[in-house]
Amino acid sequence: MPAINPDQFLARVAKQPLAPVYLFLGPEGYYRRLCKNALLDRALPPESRADSFTQVDLEETSVANIIDDAKSLSLFASDRVIWITSAELALPRRMTSGGEEDEKDGAGESGLSAYLKAPTPGTVLVFECSRFDFAGDDRAKIERVQKFYSAIPVTVEFRPLTPESSRYLAQEIAREKKLKIAGAELAALLEACAGDANRLVSEIEKLALFVENGRPVTMDDLRTMVPNAAQSTIFNLVNALGKRDRSAALRSLDILVREGEYLPLALTFLSTQFRLALAAKEARLNSPQQAQAYFTKAGVRIWRDRAEQVMATADAFSRDHLNRAVAAIYDTDKKFRDGYKDDRVVMETLVLALTTGESR
Repeated sequence: MPAINPDQFLARVAKQPLAPVYLFLGPEGYYRRLCKNALLDRALPPESRADSFTQVDLEETSVANIIDDAKSLSLFASDRVIWITSAELALPRRMTSGGEEDEKDGAGESGLSAYLKAPTPGTVLVFECSRFDFAGDDRAKIERVQKFYSAIPVTVEFRPLTPESSRYLAQEIAREKKLKIAGAELAALLEACAGDANRLVSEIEKLALFVENGRPVTMDDLRTMVPNAAQSTIFNLVNALGKRDRSAALRSLDILVREGEYLPLALTFLSTQFRLALAAKEARLNSPQQAQAYFTKAGVRIWRDRAEQVMATADAFSRDHLNRAVAAIYDTDKKFRDGYKDDRVVMETLVLALTTGESR
């Protein structure tokens, strides 16, 4: 059966009978929590959860023991939910002589397939695997988890939020909290949270308490309340470097110092920005849409607002200037690692080096 997304799961839970077993697959935590709460609300009345809800970790038990528990009728509750975390730990690790993984200890042999032929009425099992992502090196691992638990009738995938879904969630929560945030401030908040929905919701709730009298959120509010919101100042620094505007670049650096930004961390952001811009320049990308598609295909998650920043940097710098910038940043990073005493002087030296010479 094809996997479903959290919205589809929530719709099913509200209208259809619960399945006997679910697989919750993927790292995204905010919607996983919503789905967990919705399932518990549907399956168990609040007053009976102390006796009816059990949470176990496969680091401490086995699938076979869980199935035995599920088959046992409780004396205290007719309906039960058993929540199993670290589901990936059930996968076999042995190798056969042919080099293939020995799957004979898989879902069938563990008793899960047999249990599903006659599940205990009123009992719901949820296997949760949140360790692996759906891309990069984790893709093969998550495919193994899917194969191992293929007998489970319903798999819910909790994929990282896309830039569009993250923006939509932010707007919805802000509207719910009566928080006025839009434009550049919303983009800066999304960039600071980098697709982490739990953190995004938390930061919006903090801002809603911090901002008074219904006024709009400002960049100063973000710098005060949201960690990493200083990245907007760093991008201002990048813009100034691209224009060879030494005074503006030094002003941005001064803001970072006064706000207590850890300058080696700021340098890391600068390094990433210049490297992405150089890659965009070498790939002859012409728009933020092309940049987002190109880097996503290469396995680099990038937001639309960040893609716009990368293209702005690529447009502001020549290829030679970007190469020199990357080399200068490498030298600066080496100075930080070698223990230079004054981080500000090190960064000022970088600014002076990058604002010298012809514009383009």
